[in-house]
Amino acid sequence: MSMLLLLLLLVPFITPSSQSSIRNLLEARGLPGGLFPDNVESYSLDDKTGELEVQLQNPCFARFENRVYFDRVIKANLSYGGLVGLEGLTQEELFLWLPVKGIAVNDPSSGLVLFDIGVAHKQISRSLFEDPPVCYPPGESKFVPQNVLVFNAKCFIYW
Repeated sequence: MSMLLLLLLLVPFITPSSQSSIRNLLEARGLPGGLFPDNVESYSLDDKTGELEVQLQNPCFARFENRVYFDRVIKANLSYGGLVGLEGLTQEELFLWLPVKGIAVNDPSSGLVLFDIGVAHKQISRSLFEDPPVCYPPGESKFVPQNVLVFNAKCFIYW
């Protein structure tokens, strides 16, 4: 009886968090574990279709090489080494915010992660994705602009 009580007390401390779970899932699929921010609330994966849905506590800005914006819900098709059909992630490039359509690790030995931003493919050092980035709501960080409006997480306006 006392062993059962001890086990029940320890379960909350040994149960993996959503962040460590998504990290483990990504790493098992050949992707870096820090692709999603530190505010992951939950995720679901359909093993048959590979459809992945990640729920964040709130939409937010983070930084890898450039600033990125995560919607509250990010969807993609997860396969080994890639996220395709990505929805809910936007990256700043030369003052333009472009939707990230896919993320891939084509050659793990290269140390590069490939971001498909539609008009181009951007290669980013895998080392930037070792740990989940800290994610800030608009206006709550020195690298997140105070004067940004977000419309449907697709269009950003500076003033």
